[in-house]
Amino acid sequence: MSPARRLALTVLLCAAGAGLALWGITRTWAVVVTVRSGLPELRHESSGSESAPLVLGLALVGLAGAGALLATKGLARRVLGALLLLAGAGIVISTVAGRSGLDLGATGAATAWAVLCGAGGLLVLAGGWLALRYGHEWPGMGARYERKVTAAPAVTEAGPVDSRAAWDALDRGDDPTEKS
Repeated sequence: MSPARRLALTVLLCAAGAGLALWGITRTWAVVVTVRSGLPELRHESSGSESAPLVLGLALVGLAGAGALLATKGLARRVLGALLLLAGAGIVISTVAGRSGLDLGATGAATAWAVLCGAGGLLVLAGGWLALRYGHEWPGMGARYERKVTAAPAVTEAGPVDSRAAWDALDRGDDPTEKS
């Protein structure tokens, strides 16, 4: 696989994994139904963000990291890969811990959104590993995105132009462009 395709695959893995985790964390993970005699039953829906609050932040890190992979190169990209690897592992661990801590009660029902969050975390983890392993080989952004060196300050017959003096002259009400 060419380095450019591996970069595209890694960015796709991280973005898709973070998107899955973000989508799954906002859904209902468990429904607890409490039956009361003579009264209507009570339903409590527990969302993923209640059960595993770290997943939301880590998924946003994964999404931002996917975009940052395109803007970095060399060692910085490999360090970013390590960060994405840790974020993916954190999503998986937090999801498992949050899901195992849910109290479903006697008549509770569980949903599969937590599994989707965990799968998203695994995708971010895989993308982070690819960036850590192969990131230094991938192409960087084109030269048109590089910072341009600014030109030397303007020089007149009287010497270099002092922009501070020109602003001070404007503050006094003088026209610094007027020839004397």
